Amino acid sequence: MADLTRRSVLKTLGATVVAGATAGAVVDPAGAAAGAVADPAVAGAAPRPDLTRPTSDPALDARLARLLRRMTVDEKLGQLQQSLGNSADAAAAARAGLLGGVLGLDAAAAINALQRVAVEESRLGIPLLFGFDVIHGFLTTFPIPLAQAASFDPEVAATDAAVAAREAGSAGLRWTFAPMIDVSHEPRWGRVAEGYGEDPYLASAFAVAKTRGYQGGDYSAPDRLAACAKHYVAYGGVEGGRDYNTVDVSEQRLRNLYLPPFRAAVRAGAATLMAAFNTINGVPAHGNRHTLTDVLRGEWGFDGFVVSDYTGVAELITHGAAADGADAARLALTAGVDMEMVSTEFVTHGKRLLAEGRLSMRRLDDAVLRILRVKARAGLFDRPYVDESREITAPAPADRAAARRIAARCMVLLKNTGALLPLSTGVGSIAVVGPLGDNAPDLAGTWAAKGARLFPPVTILEGIRATAPAARVTYAAGCAVTGTDESGIPAAVAAARAADVTVVAVGESADLTGEGGSRSDIGLPGVQATLVSAIAATGRPFVVVLVNGRPLTLAGVDAAAPAILEAWHPGVEGGNAVADVLFGAVNPGGRLPASFPRDVGQVPIYYNHENTGRPADPNNRDTSKYLDLPDGPLYPFGYGLSYTTFAISDLAVRPARIAVARLRAGAQVEVGVRVRNTGPRAGDEVVQLYLRHRAASVVQPVRRLRGFRRVTLDPGQQIAITFRLAADDVGFYGNSGTGELLVEPGVIDIFVGGSSTADLTQSLVLT
Repeated sequence: MADLTRRSVLKTLGATVVAGATAGAVVDPAGAAAGAVADPAVAGAAPRPDLTRPTSDPALDARLARLLRRMTVDEKLGQLQQSLGNSADAAAAARAGLLGGVLGLDAAAAINALQRVAVEESRLGIPLLFGFDVIHGFLTTFPIPLAQAASFDPEVAATDAAVAAREAGSAGLRWTFAPMIDVSHEPRWGRVAEGYGEDPYLASAFAVAKTRGYQGGDYSAPDRLAACAKHYVAYGGVEGGRDYNTVDVSEQRLRNLYLPPFRAAVRAGAATLMAAFNTINGVPAHGNRHTLTDVLRGEWGFDGFVVSDYTGVAELITHGAAADGADAARLALTAGVDMEMVSTEFVTHGKRLLAEGRLSMRRLDDAVLRILRVKARAGLFDRPYVDESREITAPAPADRAAARRIAARCMVLLKNTGALLPLSTGVGSIAVVGPLGDNAPDLAGTWAAKGARLFPPVTILEGIRATAPAARVTYAAGCAVTGTDESGIPAAVAAARAADVTVVAVGESADLTGEGGSRSDIGLPGVQATLVSAIAATGRPFVVVLVNGRPLTLAGVDAAAPAILEAWHPGVEGGNAVADVLFGAVNPGGRLPASFPRDVGQVPIYYNHENTGRPADPNNRDTSKYLDLPDGPLYPFGYGLSYTTFAISDLAVRPARIAVARLRAGAQVEVGVRVRNTGPRAGDEVVQLYLRHRAASVVQPVRRLRGFRRVTLDPGQQIAITFRLAADDVGFYGNSGTGELLVEPGVIDIFVGGSSTADLTQSLVLT
């Protein structure tokens, strides 16, 4: 290498470049004079940092600024480019120092080979940042994120992320495009499978856990990854549930519903964020200064970098927000996007924008410093290569055991008439029917990484046979997941008639969910509902096991089936986990993270809706309801059954009156309850706390989740649980756009119970 060798890069940066502390934006004074335009993405970066963020490390930024001064404009623009690692020009760009990040590679040898080109053959030897979509496992496939949310146990997400980071890190990856933390009220949108449901509080808890699981205390460690919270922001609000679509949202809903999980991830130290594909009130998220600069940098003090989504910068032209590629680059860069994924508008047009004064050197340097800062914290300047001899090539037995335990922990018992479940392992004969009964690939779910290809999941049929080895177990698919062919249903009916009990495995294939997986009809696809009806007509006992990636409309199934188990897309140990729950080795304790509508015509339907002046009344036509459906969902948010029963009692609020000023000064309100297992088995209850403002300057949801606790109790066991409410819990945001939390005097009703329909209540008075 000419000019600056790999060794001199390390000398320039110093030995402590991987310090985990975060820092505010540092602007190279040498570049500050260039460019004539204002840069809100830089100027707004420091005024009101979130005080929960770690303290800054100015020494690191000073070292990075010295490196920045050695870079040419082309090399600076190169740091802003992320390309596919298997593209023909990736190596050439890396050799020229014109590449900052890479996606798509997932093996140590390939990653090391490209990294060597960047480090040993480019002029400055700046390492590449390798990223991959490690969403719910890398080699060990865990349940999809929506399923993990059903556990109401954030440690589930932390475990998944830690295992994935260890496996992916061993392959040379240093960055994951996760967690996906888009709150959504829209089950037609396929990407609900990737997120944590309809509630911002629940999603925030999982955002923190997943971020910390990936990053640990220091994401330079070889078994950790830099996280990327996505998609910023309001992607879950797309009209009609159509992917990539328009979002029109008020400021108060943006701040109360969509932003909280991202704020939580930033406070947890998320290294990066990814911009969303949607528009927000007419402005594409990739060009939205309000969200990318005013909120993210100004209010929250975020000092990592923002990466575009796949060709998201170029798509500003298609949106109609940018006239051409240069305009798209200007719009995205000045709004606050720092790195461009796959499309090349930044590197193609950056020098022209600088020359014309449409982009300042100050903003360019800010973007480069943000990227270099994450690379330094990821340890890439010290350890750019991975030890290929230590690459993990298969899931460890302990990790598979964790995946099995977690998959069972995520399952939700929706119905169990006559205590049909759990089944006895001594049952004589079992029929497994349905297209997902002996289907391995679809149990992995969407975005399942390389593990799903190399290590297909255990099927439900295999799990049942292993758990009940003495039983005669038969299988008949009955039908496909999609299509109209009913010719296989008679064989499935015959199998059910000949068996003591039938397990009907139906739902969605993985490709019907995830990105691009929007559906206008969210009932069982194909003729699966006909299959369920045919099995019900036999009069024989049966249980429906749902394998799916979204809330489904299940009114017909609910009416026909005596027992329904929501298994989601459960991952590599899915079949074993289903059997664990069906046969009672695990008592199901999951709860729904999203409401299940009665009919698609109700959508969007969600528990945390605002009240109207005419709430639904079945006896009054002129109220907010449908004439042809009962009010409310089929299964509400937070709902789930158990093989045992629980009683929640003795709700106490202390103090029952408190001044707003005291809350703002840090005081808290304690809410205590007692929960007792009143049934015959050990089991899990999820105790949930909701708030309702009786009156506020901005109409509030009828209920808001502000606490939950999953507890395991033996028969007869009783424990006390205490929740603590602070200003953040009782406060809300208005439409001012300033980010001011409103905490207003008034009466707040507190509800505690086992779902969002909890009726144990006390009041809190704010004075």
